[in-house]
This record gives sequence, C-alpha cells and structure tokens, in this order.
Amino acid sequence: MTGNEFRFFLSCDINLPVTFRIERLEGNLPPSKSPNSEVLSRTEDRKAELYVECTLYIDGAPFGLPTRTRLESTGPSYCWNELITLSTKYRDLTGHSQLALTVWDVSCGKEEGLIGGATILLFNSKKQLKTGKQKLRLWPGKVADGSYPTTTPGKVPRHECGELERLEKLVNKYERGLIQCVDWLDRLAFKTMEKIKEHENSRNGNSHLYLVVEFLSFEHRVVFQESGPNFLLPSPIASTNEIVTVWDPEVGKINPSEHKQLKLARSLTRGIIDRDLKPSSNERKSIQRILKYPPTWTLSGDERQLLWKFRFSLMSEKRALTKFLRCVEWSDIQEAKQALELMGRWEMIDVCDALELLSPVFESEEVRAYAVTVLQRADDEELQCYLLQLVQALRFERSDKSRLSHFLVQRALRNIEFASFLRWYVAVELHDPAYAKRFYYTYELLEENMMKLSADVNGDEDGFKLWQSLVRQTELTAQLCSIMRDVRNVRGNTQKKIEKLRQLLSGLLSELTNIEEPIRSPLAPGVLITGIIPSESSIFKSALHPLRLTFRLANGGSCKIIFKKGDDIRQDQLVVQMVSLMDRLLKLENLDLHLTPYKVLATGQDEGMLEFIPSRSLAQILSEHRSITSYLQKFHPDEHGPFGITATCLETFIKSCAGYSVITYILGIGDRHLDNLLLRDDGRLFHVDFGFILGRDPKPFPPPMKLCKEMVEAMGGAESQYYTRFKSYCCEAYNILRKSSNLILNLFHLMAGSNIPDIASDPEKGILKLQEKFRLDLDDEACVHFFQDLINESVSALFPQMVETIHRWAQYWR
Repeated sequence: MTGNEFRFFLSCDINLPVTFRIERLEGNLPPSKSPNSEVLSRTEDRKAELYVECTLYIDGAPFGLPTRTRLESTGPSYCWNELITLSTKYRDLTGHSQLALTVWDVSCGKEEGLIGGATILLFNSKKQLKTGKQKLRLWPGKVADGSYPTTTPGKVPRHECGELERLEKLVNKYERGLIQCVDWLDRLAFKTMEKIKEHENSRNGNSHLYLVVEFLSFEHRVVFQESGPNFLLPSPIASTNEIVTVWDPEVGKINPSEHKQLKLARSLTRGIIDRDLKPSSNERKSIQRILKYPPTWTLSGDERQLLWKFRFSLMSEKRALTKFLRCVEWSDIQEAKQALELMGRWEMIDVCDALELLSPVFESEEVRAYAVTVLQRADDEELQCYLLQLVQALRFERSDKSRLSHFLVQRALRNIEFASFLRWYVAVELHDPAYAKRFYYTYELLEENMMKLSADVNGDEDGFKLWQSLVRQTELTAQLCSIMRDVRNVRGNTQKKIEKLRQLLSGLLSELTNIEEPIRSPLAPGVLITGIIPSESSIFKSALHPLRLTFRLANGGSCKIIFKKGDDIRQDQLVVQMVSLMDRLLKLENLDLHLTPYKVLATGQDEGMLEFIPSRSLAQILSEHRSITSYLQKFHPDEHGPFGITATCLETFIKSCAGYSVITYILGIGDRHLDNLLLRDDGRLFHVDFGFILGRDPKPFPPPMKLCKEMVEAMGGAESQYYTRFKSYCCEAYNILRKSSNLILNLFHLMAGSNIPDIASDPEKGILKLQEKFRLDLDDEACVHFFQDLINESVSALFPQMVETIHRWAQYWR
C-alpha cells in the first residue's frame, strides 16, 4: 500500500456482532460508607466483589439488554479479562453509538454498592471505529449515562492529560502493530514507562479509578456508513450527455437462482450418481485443458463445476488435486468434509504441487497439513532449494504453532546447514511487526529442540554447542557492522579507509584474526572459520563502502566474502536462489550451462553477506583489452583454437551467456550494464546486482534480454556457427525451464507476503508478468521460433548501446 492510499471497511458491510473485552480496574477503591464499616474495620477488611454492567446506547436510547461480567474479588487489581459479545451488529450502529459501563460492588449486603460509571463513543471524531485498548476514567458514585451528549464521559479531558496518557496512546498503537517492534529497545522503553507510571501514581495519590477496555481490531480502519443506498453519491440527471451514477443494491451480490442451481448440482445426494460418472470425449479435452492451467489461473464457474462433477474419476490423476481443491466451496461444511475425505484417497501429488497448497489461496488447516506430509518425501537438498519460500509460507498459516513450522524445525535437527539457513531466514523476519510473534515462535522452537540434542546423534558436538555455533554467527555480523561504522567515519579516500580496516583487525579487534573457537560460515555452515586475514582484506570503492574480507578456514584453505551494510539484499538473495534452482533443473536434464550461482545471505533488513567470485566487469575488460576475445586469449591461448582461444573456454563462455540470457529474460532482470556483467578467467560470464526484477527497469526502452554487441562479437558475429550454437542453447534451456514453470510460479507466489520491494509493491501483477514470460500458450516448437526472434530483437536494438555510453560517462565522473 502506498503512502497516498487509505484502505478501509464500511461499517454497514460488517455483519459481525459488536465485541469488546473488559480487562481490568486500575486504582484504589474508595472506603466503604456502609453503616457496618466500623465493625468491619475492627474485625477484618471487607473484600469487594465487583462486576461491570455494559449497555449499548444508540442516539441516546438503550439498544438491547444490558450485559454483565462475572464477579471478581481478587483485588486490589481487579482483572476480568472477559470477552463481551453483544447481540447488535456493527452494521446496525450509528455515528452516535455509545457504550455505557458501570462498575458495581455486591459485597455491601442486600443493596448493591455503586462504584462508578463511564461512557465511550464507538466512533471517533473522524467517524472511524475505535480499536485497541481504551482507558476510561470512572465517575465515582454515578451510573454511566447513555444520553447524547453524555454527562459521564470516560475520556480524560485534554487539559488534564499528562505524560502517562501520552505514553498509553503510544502503547495502544504499538499493540495494534502501528509502531515497529524492536525487541531490545522495547524492553528498555517498557521499564522506563513503569517507573513513570509509579511516579505519576505516587504524585497524584492514585485518586482516580480507571476501567481498561479493549475493542476489536480489523485488518483496515472501519469508517461509519449507514446501511442502504448512499443518496449523496449519484449526480443529478442532466440534459447533457453526462455519465450518471446510479446506485444498484444488487451489484456484487450472488444471483440467487444461479446459487440454487449450484447447490442442487453439488448436492450430496448426487454423490452416488457422480461416483460412476465418466467424462465424454469433449469433457475429457476440457479437463485436460484445465489441468494445464498455471497455478495463478482463476477457474470459471463452469470449469469448477466440471471438475466437481467428475471428481471421483479424477482421483487417479495427481495433477488434478490442486485444481479440484480450488473448486471446493469451503464455507459449506458438508462439501468441505467430502473434499477432505477425497483428498486422503487421491493419488499422491508431487512436491511442486504441495508448494501450491501452502499458498495464501488455501486456508484449510487440513489441506496445508496434507501439503506438509508430501514435503516430508523430499530430501534435504531439494527442500533447501525451497527453504526461503517455506519460511515465508508461515505467514499464511492459521496459527503460530503450525504443522509447517514443526516440520521445518524437525528437518533442521538432522542437518546443521539446513538449521543455519532456517535460523537466518526466520531471524530476518523478526523485524516485521505484523508477523514477529509467529516467526519468534519458530525461532524459539528451533532453539529449544536443538538444545535437547545429545552428542551421540551429532558426533562430537551436543545440541548446546551446535546452537552456540549458530548464535556466534550473529555475533560475527554484529562485529562486522561495528567495523563498517568506524571505517565510514574515516575522512579521506578509499586507501585511508582500507588502512583503518587493517588497523582495526590487527589492533582493537585482533580477536577476529585468530578466533579461538571456530565459527560456522553463515554462507556455508559446513565450513569453519578460524579468523580474518587483515593483509588480504579490503574495501570496495562505493558509496556504502562494502567490506571484502578473506577468512582463514579450519581445513587450511581460505574464502573471500563481501559484507554490506545499508543495503537490503533480500531481493538479490531471492534472484540468486532462483539462478541456483534453475541451474539444478537444467543439470537434471543433462544441460550444464556453467552458471555461477554465488552464495548470498541477508543477515538483516539492511545488511548481508555475499560470496566473492574473482572476476572482472565487462566495462573494465573492454577498457583495458578492447574486446572479450583479447581478454580470454590472455588466459586460454590456443593458436589452433577458434579466435585464438581454447575450444573449452569459448564453449564455457557461450553456454554461460545463453544461461543468463534466458534466466534474466524470465525473471525480468532490469538495469543491466557493462559494470554488473562479470567475466571469470575460465570464460564463465555471470550477472550481479539485482535491484530491478519482474520487468522493472530504470532505463527507457529496455530490450527483452541483455545481450550486448561485444558478447556477440566474442562468438564470431551474428553469422558464425558459435552464435548459432548460442541460440540453440538458449532455446533448449528455455523449453526445459518452461516444464518447471509451475514450480517457479509457486515459489514466487509464496513470496507474495514478503518485504522484497519489487514483489511487495504489487505481488499479483509481478507474478502475472513472470507467467507471461513462459509463454505457456505455445508448444516447444513454437517457443523455439519465439525465442530466436527475441534474441534477434535484442541484438539489433540500438537504444541499449546509447544508454550504455551515458552510463560509462556517469561511472567515469563518480
């Protein structure tokens, strides 16, 4: 949702009963004025027994019968915490609806003792329904007055509001998720607030009584609107040719005759007849067409009816289950029960289809539990390919303690690499206020279960040591963030910052150069880090000054990583995960295109690690060597080879160009220029920096894929046999990935609720753009011609060359 949008519900559309919670009474009760009070004080203090009487008033008149809470006698803090549901519905409320609350004491004998009352309007001055906790000041000795305007307002007058009232408003916003949750800061803030509260109470003598009430919260604000037509909206009918707005009360409502026909067609009494039904030749063709629909496709009413009619004959067709479950009317209890029974007897579906059942489309807990059962068949390697999306799928579960959460934790207990990535993926989401509680539950569940592991199961390390080895990864990233802050504060050029970095690693933070107890690498948890090599560590010349660190490994080797702070790399993490998945899918079909799916891990909202791959940008290569061919001749010369390069090196270059051309086209990677196209010494080309995906591009007139003139020239030009081979690899790879289009679409659908910029802005549009790239309406042969046309269009495009020159100028003056 953008900053200019205001999403809301209308009160007249909410067909739910008015619900609120009576929480507690704050303050000290007044001394009893009973004639027997002297006797009581001489024997033992009277224990008050309180209840709250709730009455709804609409336009100053009582509406419905009063409702009472249970008796509460556990003072001095009287806590009911009781949910009250009135018979009146939100749609029946008016703008002047009030709730009158009166506290009574029944311990005074036959006559009930009046403690006090307060009244609160259900809608604020902006005609928005009040939500969250409300603290009402009671008027002692007065019954709550429901007339309008009331004589017993529960709202504290503005001139009497102090610091405590201001803080309570902020707490209310925090509890409703309107203020971001920062765990360590929140704990400090709440401690300080308790001190302020004690101070205020001691200063004021706690003379007032307050009743705390919590109103129901909705997904969006609720704005008051009377039921029935809005006569203010239609414009008057004029004699000119103007569009006239007419209010139609039946717009958007179900056609009763169609609904009745649907109910009769799906009647459970037809179950015996439907069991033996077989589709005709035309119906079978229609069903096969429906089964080929992508998972994002919305079924029409006739298509849903067709699948339901032949549900029994489709049970042996595993592809049909997800489509069948989409046509079930889940609000019908009997129909849902039959669907779940059939699901249990259906042919077991593939893991790809199980991912679809975890999408937000399916809310049934039984369906989602079935999906988890299917996932249990996948091995750790396959499951790790989808782990990022499975963590995001926790957002769509009905409760925090879901089957999916327990399954992921149980699988993590037998694989430390799986556990490490699960912990990081969950930890990053703890900053999301809407789902922090859910992800925190999974995090605690992982910690609790891992600590219980015995050393026998995991060799030398017991569960406690395993968990500590993961926690120390976070400590390492925190220290790297501290180093980056110190380095950025150094005035001067990049060389001075590098000197400061090496000075810190050799001096104040020398413990990082020789780590006593090795730390598991966050990027590759199976590898142990024993220290950082200061002399081989550096800083990139960039606005954010990312660190390039060389880690010493326990096995005697070393590895280089890039650490960034100040940049959200979750989008890069997703794209590289997709490159890795597509590389796996291509290799399963015996097509190795020599891709470079380097490792990326977001360790926070604006920080993360990337694997450093020794390489040079095409811009740098062309500046120094004039051509890609000259650069490759330097490392792989062969007088008898094509263009003076070894055949193996040229083949590697052609294959990697083909692989990334297809992948960047499918994922809609934008902002491609010669500085984010890198080339390794062995001829492997790869892309970095994925700030724009799913069709977004800051440049005007972007070509379908980034295939620059210099890359074609390195293959011998557009007429050479090597360029023809390049196009052949492209078409072959495209058709292989099209076979797995449902898997890729399902994975992106599971990311719909994530905070990744290019998906969060409009998830539905982004997924439809991705679906279009697969051209599922064409067969393999037609796709070959289609993709070859795309390549020719990209090569002949002139605009990218012009923009490239401008980009080089911009880089030069940086």
